[in-house]
Amino acid sequence: MAVRIRMKKMGRTHRPFFRVCVMDQRSPRDGRVIEEVGYYDPMCPETDARVTLKSDRIDHWLSVGAQPSEGVATFIKKYGTNGSHLEKQEAARERLGKRKQYTPAPEAPKPAKKKEEPAAEAPAAEAPAAEESASE
Repeated sequence: MAVRIRMKKMGRTHRPFFRVCVMDQRSPRDGRVIEEVGYYDPMCPETDARVTLKSDRIDHWLSVGAQPSEGVATFIKKYGTNGSHLEKQEAARERLGKRKQYTPAPEAPKPAKKKEEPAAEAPAAEAPAAEESASE
């Protein structure tokens, strides 16, 4: 049996999500898996926090002859046991953790009620004065 480490597509329309799985090479993309060893969320806002791998299990499967797909090989190179982006990944996850603690600003204050303008009363007061001067 040829074993591959590849991604299995999950999620919904316009919201993809992938599980990194150990599968038989002959099984379909979304078919039966032997073991799930991580996930990839391309919709995550932090690029380096998109991939999570179980490095010890991946190392085990690689040691027994499993072959990674091209995409998964890139993930292993970057985020595997001795990956080149591990420090960036930790920093990105820390930033994501702070985003979850963020509370949005309160709603905009409601506009204050308009006070009655004295200008509206002034013409009414001037009108009787104008009538008096006209009668004189």
